[in-house]
Amino acid sequence: MSISLNAGFRMSASGMSAERFRMDVISSNIANANSTRVGGQDPYRRRVVVLESSDDGVQVQQLVQDSSDFRMAHEPGNPNADENGMVYYSNVEPLIEMVDMISAQRAYEANIAAFNSTRAMIRAALTIGKA
Repeated sequence: MSISLNAGFRMSASGMSAERFRMDVISSNIANANSTRVGGQDPYRRRVVVLESSDDGVQVQQLVQDSSDFRMAHEPGNPNADENGMVYYSNVEPLIEMVDMISAQRAYEANIAAFNSTRAMIRAALTIGKA
């Protein structure tokens, strides 16, 4: 199977788009890391992006909620505490989110490098015809 230079652009662009979406979701997770249960509603539940490969690169397949347990803390003075003095916090772990953010950033940067390499190959090919 041969891959054209235009396909290289599409693949890199799809990767950048997917990684940008991942970074947006991770940012939302971090922003909601300390949310609590209020009025009987569960706190924010961490979201995870599921990516899927295709012939044109990668695409977001779905956005799923992490079903892990909420973080609990005994804080009887907290207005959001239940009758036992327990406060339920989001299941977001900021350290994990930061590692995921770095991973998404590196993948985004790799796609930029691949995009720029494809562009450089096209420029080189155009100069060959001029000589």
